[in-house]
Amino acid sequence: MAAPLMEKLSESLGSTEPAVRLILSVLVGYPCALLYRRFFFHQPPTVIHLYHAISGLSLAAFNFGAQLYHSALCVLVQFLLLRLMGRTITMVLSSFIFQMVYLLAGYYYTATEEYDIKWTMPQCVLALKLIGLSFDYYDGGQEPSQLNAEQQKSALASVPSLLEMTGFSYFYGGFLVGPQFTLRSYQRLVAGELTDCPGHPPNSVLPALKRFSLGFVCLAVYQIFSPYYPDSYYLTDDYDAQPFWYRCVFILIWAKIILYKYVSCWVIAEGVCILSGLGYNGRGQNGEHQWDACANMKVWTFETTPLFTGTISSFNINTNAWVARHVFKRLKFLGNKLLSQVTALAFLAVWHGTHSGYLLCFSMEFIIVNVERQAQALVRDSPLLTNLANSPVYPVIYVVQQFFHWLFMGYPLVPFCLFTYDKWFRVYSSVYFCGHIFFFTLYLMLPYLRKALVPTKERSEKKED
Repeated sequence: MAAPLMEKLSESLGSTEPAVRLILSVLVGYPCALLYRRFFFHQPPTVIHLYHAISGLSLAAFNFGAQLYHSALCVLVQFLLLRLMGRTITMVLSSFIFQMVYLLAGYYYTATEEYDIKWTMPQCVLALKLIGLSFDYYDGGQEPSQLNAEQQKSALASVPSLLEMTGFSYFYGGFLVGPQFTLRSYQRLVAGELTDCPGHPPNSVLPALKRFSLGFVCLAVYQIFSPYYPDSYYLTDDYDAQPFWYRCVFILIWAKIILYKYVSCWVIAEGVCILSGLGYNGRGQNGEHQWDACANMKVWTFETTPLFTGTISSFNINTNAWVARHVFKRLKFLGNKLLSQVTALAFLAVWHGTHSGYLLCFSMEFIIVNVERQAQALVRDSPLLTNLANSPVYPVIYVVQQFFHWLFMGYPLVPFCLFTYDKWFRVYSSVYFCGHIFFFTLYLMLPYLRKALVPTKERSEKKED
């Protein structure tokens, strides 16, 4: 009965059945959070863990059927690693290797040349969650003086029970599409600490509805406009026959539309976390209650920033924070910030999947970010460019900057979404590898522009720094 109903619903919405099941499951998080607030907030931790585990496993079964055993097996193995190996580097490495190898094996055996919603999608979220858990458990055995503020906040005093780990892993607000959160945050939720009125469910209905409404608008934008800008159009003769400027503008608009697919899911899921209380982040500088602990998107920044780094920092925030905390910062022993950055981006590429497009996308991100930082330093150090940036003509500069910003944000997204070499190479060839040429040329020109536009004294001081 359910299968024909889902087929009819997906046909009426013009979407695939797995996609409809996914968005329905994210939306079901809201009634799950309301039930938690109404009936489980004051219950003992064991009851709350059981509720979160059962509700999350039900959603996993609804989306992936018997294939939920993949996630269940990884949770069980992670529990055994913590119990049997203790707070050791060996445990952390074993956890990292097992979770990543299992995820990559899943990618290898299920990969197609299309974006498919299958069990590996929540598995990649779970892999980070369980690897992070191993780091936090290890940190719990270290001297507090050896840990930074973030590590002290998430360090675990004791090994969790299997039921607690299951509730944490399948929590309905983050199992399917994220966000990432630590076991300590989950424990504080279960203990009733994440609330603005101690002893009672949080006053978070209105903040949750605001995120839900924003997410729904983003979803509507994607649903309305995505049929006009499909990935498949890149591979048609019609696209190849269009003028060069049209192909570039298509990349720009397509990138804006395609990203709303991720924005909508993350913002709606964030609303679930806020409603349950997991999104509570204490008081701000002005004493106001904050609900952004699980924010995965800064939508206003995402829409208005003219900088590549601004877009990256406003997008998939929790995953980027996880990689910064558990990969980038823990590679400090290398003594090379650039090498740590390359390693972190390589990890992100592999974590996303085995297709060559992921590696190319994050390689381009590395190049773009570093060139932009050099360009920003040039503007900051050059009196002429600083005055121009603060002049009345800046609105015109801003429009031009936004055009190039979104054109070259879409450029690395092409291989990310088309996956395979034969597809992304065809698209890049059709626009004459303009992104590669632009940033390579800019990279070569920046030293000469610095000599021409930055006073000798400031160049000398910069060199000494």
